[in-house]
Amino acid sequence: MLEYMLMWPGVSGKEYKYWIASIDSLYKDEPGNYIFAKETSPGQWTPIYIGETESLLDRLSNHDKLPCVKRHGGTHIHTHTTTGGQAVRRVEESDLLAKWDPPCNKE
Repeated sequence: MLEYMLMWPGVSGKEYKYWIASIDSLYKDEPGNYIFAKETSPGQWTPIYIGETESLLDRLSNHDKLPCVKRHGGTHIHTHTTTGGQAVRRVEESDLLAKWDPPCNKE
């Protein structure tokens, strides 16, 4: 269940709008970007893993980084659908990774 939205800024200064939901939520079979995160204080989030996928449903239902995400305190997933293909998703992913440097993207 989607809870609310949050803007994540990239190193470029561009902001990306994400829906926030619990980590065990189900998703549609749509392309998109996603962030596993933990809430450090009300309304304040720390990204644990940032990614992109052709199918939010396939990728998020059994993600290989879930053990790392949970070990680092991840409780929520932030998502949005992304049009324009893989190149557009990867530009966004790279922009966010350069700003946030999440721990599970390094493991």
